[in-house]
Amino acid sequence: MKFVALISGGKDSFFNIYHCLSQGHELVAIANLYPQDESNDEIDSFMFQTVGHDIIDYYSQCLEVPLYRQKIVGKSSNQNLEYEYTKDDEIEDLYKLLSTVKSKHPEIEGVSCGAILSHYQRTRVENVCDRLGLTSLAYLWQRNQNDLMLEMCESGLDARLIKVAAIGLNAKHLGKALQEVYPHLLKLNQMYDVHICGEGGEFETIVLDSPFFKHKKLEIVDQKVIIHPGDVFYLKLKVQLVEKLAFECPLLQAPPLLQHELADAAQSDHLHEDVAPPSPEGTFSSYIPPINVINTPTKLYVSNLTSNSGTVEGQTEGIFKQLQSILNEHELGFNDVQHINVLLSDMTLFARMNKVYATFFKDIYLPPSRICLETDISSTIQISCVVLKNIQPKTGIHIRSRSYWAPQNIGPYSQSIIDSQKPYKLASLSGQIPLIPATMDISENNIAFNAALSLQHLNRVVELIDVRNPAVITCFVTNTAFVPIVLDCWNQYVSTREQNWTSSSQNLVVSEVRGLPRGADVEWGGYSFKELPSYQDDDDDEEEEQEEEQEDASATFNEPQIQQFDFSSECTIANGSYRFMSLFTSDFTVVREYLNVSSCFATLLASETIPNLNVEFFPVRNVYNVEGKEYKYCLIVRRERVIE
Repeated sequence: MKFVALISGGKDSFFNIYHCLSQGHELVAIANLYPQDESNDEIDSFMFQTVGHDIIDYYSQCLEVPLYRQKIVGKSSNQNLEYEYTKDDEIEDLYKLLSTVKSKHPEIEGVSCGAILSHYQRTRVENVCDRLGLTSLAYLWQRNQNDLMLEMCESGLDARLIKVAAIGLNAKHLGKALQEVYPHLLKLNQMYDVHICGEGGEFETIVLDSPFFKHKKLEIVDQKVIIHPGDVFYLKLKVQLVEKLAFECPLLQAPPLLQHELADAAQSDHLHEDVAPPSPEGTFSSYIPPINVINTPTKLYVSNLTSNSGTVEGQTEGIFKQLQSILNEHELGFNDVQHINVLLSDMTLFARMNKVYATFFKDIYLPPSRICLETDISSTIQISCVVLKNIQPKTGIHIRSRSYWAPQNIGPYSQSIIDSQKPYKLASLSGQIPLIPATMDISENNIAFNAALSLQHLNRVVELIDVRNPAVITCFVTNTAFVPIVLDCWNQYVSTREQNWTSSSQNLVVSEVRGLPRGADVEWGGYSFKELPSYQDDDDDEEEEQEEEQEDASATFNEPQIQQFDFSSECTIANGSYRFMSLFTSDFTVVREYLNVSSCFATLLASETIPNLNVEFFPVRNVYNVEGKEYKYCLIVRRERVIE
């Protein structure tokens, strides 16, 4: 795509341009924000590097594209991690700048952004891009800083330190090239945890030359050290344009698609087995499951919403109006929805459904996570959701930038929404399919590679939010022959995790469905958790009461009905504050009897109908446990014990 590059003059903005070009995108223009008082080099913006801003004009000649500039009039008024429109904020100056560029170059589709670790910077660029219908291109996002610095040093990028503000860095380091200071930065990282790429504000740079500078580069002709309070030093530079002797711009290599620990998971002894014909459709006849609403102290579960409207658009709108009514009854709203499961009878209807779906979340900065499947439902669309109560502040990740990290979210859903309770965090995880993050193309590799790639996407989400332990993981495949392969992948992945992590790794449910988004062959999703440090209660009586409650909670999961299932796995969070169980059987009477005596929320994945149950009904073609054994039914049970 054609793109405009946001430049500060620093190494990150230019190295990201280099990656954009290496990915086949075309640079059309560059854009820069500068201080309202042009005599002031350093305004300590929360968002923009302004040291060296008086050099920016030269870059247009180096790159042979037009430059657009905008004064920074606003302040860092909105300092929330997730940005929403705020009058007089400096981000609105960025909006004006990119609006101008787009009006001059309507063919532009992308915006290059050099964010590495900063959620603050990324979310603001994404906010402006969304409002203008553009895509943020952030190929440095979440890269290992040492790897990235090595690549910069070896790429031919000539970037000099222009500001230093960290222990171990002083005026003598100003003007030095990255290649000169890299060994010192590595030492400071080991001694003081200084960020090697300067992501903590330790230093800033100015670029004099790059392989993609065509015929001209910059040369320093004079420099003056300026001292700021707090051991901060920066350079005031004078530069001139000089001719380049030669232009050579080799393309940069993208990082490997699979990280080392998951590369082994892309191998399977079952890979060369023949693909089986699709399993027959489940025996669901014309069964429409009843709407099921379960209200707990911290959550509202709404399941099996359908509509008999004549069109896909009408059904989607009708379902969400039903949901809105239910939410209103419980004094909740769409902003409180944590996760949504969308079941379609035909995946070709997805775009029409999604267009209406998006209208209900267009003004929500962290929309619900989502899983979408094509399966054997009797209606056209079926939607179920989990709603959180009292979620303040709302947390999660909704990353819309294109990068090497993991797929960008191009729809109205987040990668994860986190339910934060006193003793734990519980994160919902959107379905991950084997997309190639840098291009957003579906992988055409074999199922073993695709299973590992999509699982890596899920893993990178849980690592970024730091809610890493699996509570329950669901894996959907489109052919029963893929089941042993995804199980090999999961087992290899589990073997690389920490020892205490594996206790809940048995809570895996694999299902065969009719189809997945983008024609994918595998999709991973589910929930992860993190236990928080236990709080102390000074009242001995209350402590004893809590211990009794824990024992009661434990007892409920040892009830005789559970023993009737052929296989069960459990994840217990924070001493029973929250529990997940996966219960497998091929006997429908076992399912019915358990639900008759158990008061809880449950999702039933079933290859045959059991009518009139108070569950979220999830028709599938086959369902398998972590050992690869096939069953007709799996109940995923959730129970909570509330700590005041």
